[in-house]
Amino acid sequence: MGNNSMYSIEEKWQEGIKDWQGNLPERMINDQSEENFWQELLKKKDNIGKPDPYAIEIMKHVSSLIDDQDELLEIGPGWGNYTFSLAERVKKLTLVDSSSAILDFLNGELHKRNITDVEFIREKWEHIELNKNYDVIFGFNCFYRMFGIKKALLHIHKHAKRLAIIGMTTGPIQPHYLELHDQYGIEVKFPRKDYIDLLNLLYELGIYADCKIIPLSRTQVYSSYEECLEKNMSKILTDNVDISLVEDVLSKYIVCENGKFIYRNEYNAALISWRPKYVGRGCLSLPGFCRIEISLFVILSA
Repeated sequence: MGNNSMYSIEEKWQEGIKDWQGNLPERMINDQSEENFWQELLKKKDNIGKPDPYAIEIMKHVSSLIDDQDELLEIGPGWGNYTFSLAERVKKLTLVDSSSAILDFLNGELHKRNITDVEFIREKWEHIELNKNYDVIFGFNCFYRMFGIKKALLHIHKHAKRLAIIGMTTGPIQPHYLELHDQYGIEVKFPRKDYIDLLNLLYELGIYADCKIIPLSRTQVYSSYEECLEKNMSKILTDNVDISLVEDVLSKYIVCENGKFIYRNEYNAALISWRPKYVGRGCLSLPGFCRIEISLFVILSA
């Protein structure tokens, strides 16, 4: 990828979107590929219609920021990790996604819950033209393939009346990768886009945002040792790596329970929020936007 110091914050993000050969993902440049991906995922996903465990914890924090009179727009809802909880907590929900398969699926699931006052907009957030503003705009883990990320953030800022809430899951990477890299010099696919890039972009835009770090835990279950080994070598870049070394390091973090191989590790989520029209300390002007005043509180959870 080259020396990150040579890139602007947005250029660093854009480089991080590319694969390790420097190519943009097929799903980003081919809309049908993106649609096919979601169609297949919806067929395969376990517990479809239910939030992933980590999303339940994040939603607890999101719930504290919204109220029942909010008109809320969610960007990139995916299979609905937050959508169904949001729909039950706000006055009106609007969903924006580029996949018709996703929007059809969510529409069906919402009707099963007797929730019908939801608007669906099929469009990429980077390309959307909105004719109204919303009390809250929310998007979580939906920014990974947004190439024009600065424009996307400004679009949120422009159309959120009371509050903007964004975020993503973050590291640390699984500990066996850290050990392989730090102690044995094995090259690893460390994340190249992270929440700190979003925070830095907002700061560069003159937006001072709150950031809450939410501790999470992950339990991965594998039906065979071979599957466990294969999945936990996927981020190794070094060619012809010593498999026995990887197995020795990985064995420190794997337990066998009832014939299954279990890997538990800790990681985090970052929840970023700001009030576009909040009047407080400090006064900032953004080109093309109203004069805003914002105060900054950074909350870090151990």
